[in-house]
Amino acid sequence: MTSPPSPASFQDTLGADRALVEAVLARRPGAFERLVREYQNLCWHVVDRMVRHPDDTRELCQEVFLRIHRSLHQYRGESALKSWVAQVAYSVARRHLERKRIPIVEGSDGEDGLLLAERTGDGFDLEANAADAEINAHLHAAIEALPPLQRTLLTLYHLEEMPIGEIARLTGLAEGTVKSHLFRSRKRLRGVLESRIGESP
Repeated sequence: MTSPPSPASFQDTLGADRALVEAVLARRPGAFERLVREYQNLCWHVVDRMVRHPDDTRELCQEVFLRIHRSLHQYRGESALKSWVAQVAYSVARRHLERKRIPIVEGSDGEDGLLLAERTGDGFDLEANAADAEINAHLHAAIEALPPLQRTLLTLYHLEEMPIGEIARLTGLAEGTVKSHLFRSRKRLRGVLESRIGESP
């Protein structure tokens, strides 16, 4: 995770986001296409981590951008456009799984959520421990075996480098719940890595 942006750079980001949204709403040529280009990878990451079916992911990503086009006037510029797009993508993917009656989380493993939340930042570096190609392959297989929500939270936190508070807002989960899911995911992945490395990292 990188450090959070400074207030000045965050305001610059919001300013650029508002300018892009205004251009799209004003129907300036190429503006919506630029928005799609800028956020299509983010959309794919979120939807694909939830759904794990390429054809469904493609179709749902199209639905995400159609929904964004219809509801962009609702964006108030108070948070980064990246978070708003991710929220729409998450909502579309979650609804898809609900329609198919696919659970997005596992049952509680009996551990206390608040204790888990405190231990999320346990100093375990997934990226550093997954440098070996063979270990990395096992790690990705273990990520694939996670429930949809945990896969998605890991992606937002590690790949998209979103802070916990931002992830909580876009998923509608409490920050402690996000931390608990991240802890459970990292605990499982650490077990995979430790079994391959042969010792505790």
